[in-house]
Amino acid sequence: MRTSLGLAAASVLVLGTLGVQVAPATSAVAGSGTGRTASSAVTTKAPARPTVDQVAARALRALATHPVAARASVEQEFTPTATATDADGTTHVRLQRTYRGLPVLGGDLVVHQASNASLEGVSQTLAAPLSLSAEPALAATRALARALAPARATRSIDHLRAAQQAPRLVVDALGATPRLAWEVQTRGRQADGTPSRLATYVDARTGTVLRRIESIHTADGQGTSLYSGTVPLSVTLSGSSYTLTDAAHGNAKTTDMQNKQDSTVCQLFGSCTNGVAYTSADNLFGTGSNANRETAAVDAHYGGAMTFDYYKNVLGRNGIFGNGVGAPSRVHYGRNYVNAFWDGAKMTYGDGDGKSYGPLVSLDVAGHEMSHGVTENTANLTYSGESGGLNEATSDIFGTMVEFYANNPNDPGDYYIGEEFDLAKGVGFRRMDNPISDGSSPNCYSTNTKNLDVHYSSGVANHFFYLLAEGSGTKTIGGKVHSSTTCNGSTIAGIGRDAAQKIWFRALTTYFTSGTTYAQARTGTISAARDLFGAGSTQEATVAAAWSAVSVN
Repeated sequence: MRTSLGLAAASVLVLGTLGVQVAPATSAVAGSGTGRTASSAVTTKAPARPTVDQVAARALRALATHPVAARASVEQEFTPTATATDADGTTHVRLQRTYRGLPVLGGDLVVHQASNASLEGVSQTLAAPLSLSAEPALAATRALARALAPARATRSIDHLRAAQQAPRLVVDALGATPRLAWEVQTRGRQADGTPSRLATYVDARTGTVLRRIESIHTADGQGTSLYSGTVPLSVTLSGSSYTLTDAAHGNAKTTDMQNKQDSTVCQLFGSCTNGVAYTSADNLFGTGSNANRETAAVDAHYGGAMTFDYYKNVLGRNGIFGNGVGAPSRVHYGRNYVNAFWDGAKMTYGDGDGKSYGPLVSLDVAGHEMSHGVTENTANLTYSGESGGLNEATSDIFGTMVEFYANNPNDPGDYYIGEEFDLAKGVGFRRMDNPISDGSSPNCYSTNTKNLDVHYSSGVANHFFYLLAEGSGTKTIGGKVHSSTTCNGSTIAGIGRDAAQKIWFRALTTYFTSGTTYAQARTGTISAARDLFGAGSTQEATVAAAWSAVSVN
């Protein structure tokens, strides 16, 4: 449970063998029509806006009185983790589910209620009530051995000696059939030097490895910057020198890793270095040359600020975490490291190999990686299968929108991902207008999409978003030719980036849950378009048409 929301600890709904028990609300719920006194009947004062605790409490009551909508069964509990209230009083409460005291992966849900507390719907991926034993046939020690058995994901010797904690029992409801599973958390290092924080799920009855989920999310691939020219920077005067500490954006700091990498030991014990601070006697950083170590830091610092401002000014979110705190950035990670990653708390950028790729500090990569943090703190889309593709696409979408938002003439907005540091071809890792151009990311959905690496399965959602925003056909955007066809031969007229990005953000924060599939993303974005622009609107119709154009029906 996220304690920063200020939700009362008693806000838990229990569906048990003795019936339904709902923790009482802390005070009367506005619009409930109950608890009115004689004096309240004559007052002209407008009803008070319900508190976070009240909104959460009435969502729990709604689940108690609509057990079918909750996919309810005995011995389940629901705990609110986040609430949101629209201007018209409609509320959206995100909750986590446990079954017989065990966390349910893919069991999270969002309860939608009108201002009068009537239930408008429930967003979730769980298809049916849970009914399974909570007693494992496989011991935790054997589950650990199965998780660490030689495999591509565990080839690092660090994984073999670095079990982070004892395995825990969970209900894995992300697959077609919910199963009792052991969750084994390990840490190590991936083949290219990227840190690894791996969750392996082992069937608690058969010992089969169900899935492995990597929680380190990678790109896949006044200062003078490498890619964005001369840019304004927010720096802090400390004593007689300036540091790259951005007080205007939650005190985000940019530091130099001095070409070192995180060790597994530091990951296990939380002692990883944050790098060395950049200091200057004046308030000028970088030269525009990669030979100057400050230059890449300028790009990262600027990218972090632009991403913070984009979320705050365009989407109304107070920074990556939603609480105004800035996301730190580390540059010059490792040697010849062709990647960048988000580890749940900070950004880290490699320098590239100096031949095919330069430092991965471009605007769209900064926006991409930090958007993993937004996803993690909202829908928390699981990083595998179709939900993993939607997770990656979300980062491509918002990373691209950050690039457009910055409106920097040295790096104009386009739908190419990472083109600035692609020294060999200048096209980057991916293209949203034509994902299959990379040879692996499909333009069109199929039953095999869920089996692809998440950086490739994202192609379907990327293609959808491009069609939604820009439409089909050929055009030049940001000085680059874009050409997009549809999978069903239709012609799409885009609704523009502003509407498209707001629809995707609302769907992410209001309708998507951890296990959302492509079909459910279609439903969620249609609902988001209806919320924002009205039933029967052009925007709603175009969302449906754009999904059909990528074979998601």
